[in-house]
Amino acid sequence: MKRLPCILTIAGSDSGGGAGIQADLKTITMLGAYGASVITALTAQNTRAVTGIHAPSPEFVVKQMETVLQDISVDSAKTGMLFSAEIIEAVGRFFPKKKFALVVDPVCVAQSGGKLLKSDAVDALVKYVFPYADLLTPNIPEAELFASMQIRNQEDIANAAEKLLSMGPKAVLVKGGHMESITATDWFVQKGHKPIPLIQPRVDTKNNHGTGCTLSAAIATGLGQGLEVLKAIRNAQRYLNLALRAGFDVGQGSGPPNHLAPMLKEQSKREHLEQLDRAGRRIMAMPGFSDLVPNVRMNLALAVPFADDENDVVAFTGGIVSTRRGDVTVAGYPSFGASVHVAKGLIAARRINPSLGAMINLRQDETVVRSLEKAGFPVTWVDAEKCPPYVTAAEGAWEEWAVYDAMQSHENPETVRAVCDHGGPGREPLVRILAEGCSDLLARLCALIDCNGAQNVC
Repeated sequence: MKRLPCILTIAGSDSGGGAGIQADLKTITMLGAYGASVITALTAQNTRAVTGIHAPSPEFVVKQMETVLQDISVDSAKTGMLFSAEIIEAVGRFFPKKKFALVVDPVCVAQSGGKLLKSDAVDALVKYVFPYADLLTPNIPEAELFASMQIRNQEDIANAAEKLLSMGPKAVLVKGGHMESITATDWFVQKGHKPIPLIQPRVDTKNNHGTGCTLSAAIATGLGQGLEVLKAIRNAQRYLNLALRAGFDVGQGSGPPNHLAPMLKEQSKREHLEQLDRAGRRIMAMPGFSDLVPNVRMNLALAVPFADDENDVVAFTGGIVSTRRGDVTVAGYPSFGASVHVAKGLIAARRINPSLGAMINLRQDETVVRSLEKAGFPVTWVDAEKCPPYVTAAEGAWEEWAVYDAMQSHENPETVRAVCDHGGPGREPLVRILAEGCSDLLARLCALIDCNGAQNVC
């Protein structure tokens, strides 16, 4: 087997499992690298509080570093909680001659509010660690502490980053999660360059314990795998955003991101392939379904949990067609990324209602619209006149815009289960049926066909 890159984490242990060494090793492993560790402190903590900290002697921290580096080839490293000036100085002795990329996460306070850095350690961190960082990753409070200024806006972030760069790191990533905004924006700054905003959708969750550890460990993993720094940051952001969306309650306080989220997505793909295959056979045997097939090729799409793009959406490679005799045929086979148009419509709908996991496009005429009303489907209509000029029919851009705009224009967007489109030049009138999953979608199709005139079809 090909050698895995080795990523070294130098940080404290979190007995609650959500941050520190535990979060780092989960992240490193999940992203395909080998994790080694040097433990700088033991904490007694859970999702609500840090109740105690026990630090090993600086000599023992040195012993850990020496032992790891003498035997294992380290490709990149990260620092997290370093706790005291003595430990920082001890760790810092190894950095002037390092042969690996170093990400420094200047951890000061836990998510629960517990202080993780002694007061005398701030100057030591600046003196012994910052000058050797390939990337420094402070959040807003940490950037304010080390730059000795308040940060209220983008200009303040740029000024603080310049101050931090003057302390020696090659680059700075100021994490903007603490700022009030619709999106979560981190700012990447290198000496002599303007700050680059790196934007991710903000995740509304209380389970954000260990996000800084997770992000810095993911960046270090990317650097150890040979990525350039900006690419490593973007990949790490996507991983953290997915882990936050997949988060769950562990205790009564702030839980961690779900570090296993990529694996859980991958595991669900086989199940979704099988679900779609069964749904296709059910549709072919469904009396009255041919009346709903449009002239353009239709498709049924299912999204895996926490889907990000069309590659997380399974559909039929050849779509669903109806013959002149009314026979319905599923062409091709289930495959991820098979239908860009339907998939992008579904992904757009999930931005408004993440519980939605299935979509199918049907014929749109007066009979179908009356059946939607009779079946009690919450319906919204696409207003094509609002479409911006840059939105074209290519690569599903129209479906993405149309579904999102129509849903958000509805008085109760999350209730919408049918998006109707009058059509236009080169576009057939369509109805896009939305459902939470495959079984829900099939039940809705049965109800629609029943109201369309065919009785006892399912």
